[in-house]
Amino acid sequence: MEKLGDDMERREGLIALRQIKGIGWHTIDKMLKMDWSPDQELTTELLDFLSTSKISKKSIEFLRGNWSPTFIRQVNEELKQRKIITQTLWDEDYPDLLREIAQPPWVLYMKGDPALLTDYLLAVVGTRRPTAYGIKTTRFLCEEIVASGWGVVSGMAYGIDVEAHRTVLKAAGKTIAVLGTGVDVIYPKNHRFIYEELIQHGTVISEMPLGTQPHPGLFPQRNRIISGLCMGTVIVEAAERSGSLITANYSMEQGREVFAIPGQVGNEQSQGTLRLIQQGAKCVTNIEDILEEYPYIPRQYQVKHKGGAEISVWNEKEQKVLQCVTTEPQQITIIIERLKEEMLIGEIHQTLLSLQLKGDIIQLPGSYYVRK
Repeated sequence: MEKLGDDMERREGLIALRQIKGIGWHTIDKMLKMDWSPDQELTTELLDFLSTSKISKKSIEFLRGNWSPTFIRQVNEELKQRKIITQTLWDEDYPDLLREIAQPPWVLYMKGDPALLTDYLLAVVGTRRPTAYGIKTTRFLCEEIVASGWGVVSGMAYGIDVEAHRTVLKAAGKTIAVLGTGVDVIYPKNHRFIYEELIQHGTVISEMPLGTQPHPGLFPQRNRIISGLCMGTVIVEAAERSGSLITANYSMEQGREVFAIPGQVGNEQSQGTLRLIQQGAKCVTNIEDILEEYPYIPRQYQVKHKGGAEISVWNEKEQKVLQCVTTEPQQITIIIERLKEEMLIGEIHQTLLSLQLKGDIIQLPGSYYVRK
């Protein structure tokens, strides 16, 4: 087999391969399992294998007709010219949580800040036809998420999704929109303004090739990425057959937390969330109900300075101590034992006092400490 280049061209080859019409996740998986690499030419053996593997003749024709070093260069040059960032499953900066799911995207296309993908993230999704209660709750919850230093992932759809993005952007928080179209295709079309805002102050991502137009079958696939990027998924409002429940199911399959906002018993848009709660999703009414499920993650609340820059309220020592103090009372001897390799005993006592003065923890009788 003739090599087309080094590891960089292997990566660029994968990106170009994803741009060929009809070559989706499963086809790429089959090709790679044949010990073929995207820095190689196509072989008769590979094409014969694909033709007997339920890959359509059209897809194979598109592959045969496009695959060349010239095509690979053209695809990657176009992406650079259009300022579209790419991450492949082989890249070190590919999001670790997303890498863990059953079918992680081979390629992610994005516009905006790629660093947000590795932040602490929560998915906030819901019906496209929210009630006034649903909108109010979305705003309240997303403001609390921003204040806690976490980011919000949603799908830029009508209703709860776009309200979540709007609220986070207004609060100068971190938000990611996962599209079911190409990253260069705005859908719904009248969400152009929010799309532009997301590119400027957040991130828009997709696994779909550039130019991919909306199609009903693409959105369930998109939902696995929404949940896959996140520590947990919050369903605000959802009818009994809402697409948001697909995201909740993916979240459960991926071993992530599922949270549901309780709604009125007789309201159609609350039936999905109420059913989730019956099935074991955690009923939440505020951010504390969510954050207490992640006691191992330091709460890095953010504050604004006059210049607009953000800094953490807690210093490094305070963050270490807070990782040991949970919503269950912890005796000081246990805290010291956990931190003795990192901090002096005097530093631990001083830091505990500092956190008490800030109102973050409470000292109980018997030298027990608990998160406030």
